[in-house]
Amino acid sequence: MKLLPIFFCSLAGPLLCVGVKANGISFVYIKATEGTTFEDPNFSANYEGATTAGLIRGGYHFAHPDSSSGAAQAEYFLAHGGGWSGDGITLPGALDIEYNPDGAECYGLSASAMVSWISDFSSTYHAKTTRYPVIYTTTDWWKTCTGNSAAFAENSPLWIAEYSSSLDSGPNPGDQDLFNGDAAGLGRIATG
Repeated sequence: MKLLPIFFCSLAGPLLCVGVKANGISFVYIKATEGTTFEDPNFSANYEGATTAGLIRGGYHFAHPDSSSGAAQAEYFLAHGGGWSGDGITLPGALDIEYNPDGAECYGLSASAMVSWISDFSSTYHAKTTRYPVIYTTTDWWKTCTGNSAAFAENSPLWIAEYSSSLDSGPNPGDQDLFNGDAAGLGRIATG
């Protein structure tokens, strides 16, 4: 059986966790931060709601590699909900890194500079939590902006986004995905 997650931010409104659990959702990543200046105003309520509903959950950070170092953004994320604990219900934080919505295609960085930025974020996150972050991106972005780097293959689960040309008409809010694994695999990610 495939596990169903949601990738969620407050732009979709409050997350009704009990309802999504009843609709088959197994886990959720909730937007916590962006760059070093934005905290999702609904993160705490959505995170607590996910916990109350019995969902495995984690926070995600939308990267802005052109605005500050990877270390600075990892520290900001950790200070505002992006932590991890080995309680079996907390997923390691996710780094959402995609095409720049506001400027240069790869944030003006070369492939090697982008790999260094991601490494800076990843190693800072790992030093504070003992876990490496999940990396959420698209295949095209990864090939274009990191030169298809394999530098994180050993430590960071790669979550590949594949966008649809139309909105999902399903019963759940947010970006709905499939987890390519089983409950035991998800448990290993949550517990470390």
